Amino acid sequence: MPYRETSAWLAFIGAAIALAKLLNSEEKITLRTLIGRIILGSAVSQVAGVALLHFDDMHPLALVGIACALGIAGFTVIEIAVKHWLIKKEPKE
Repeated sequence: MPYRETSAWLAFIGAAIALAKLLNSEEKITLRTLIGRIILGSAVSQVAGVALLHFDDMHPLALVGIACALGIAGFTVIEIAVKHWLIKKEPKE
């Protein structure tokens, strides 16, 4: 699969997972939240492309599986870390 096409598919997978997670949550949906989640989901899923550097002949379905796992678990871990970091950085009164 050509690398540009692979990158586009990985971004789409990440965006779809982020959108699904947002729609499934109790959180109020705003344009800012929607765009932010889609961008973050697309970026996290792109990390699956790193596997192609080591396994050049990797089956596309395996790559999609890695992208899905990163899109689901990676996004949540990043979100928790950022929230923890922001709470830690707030000045205490």
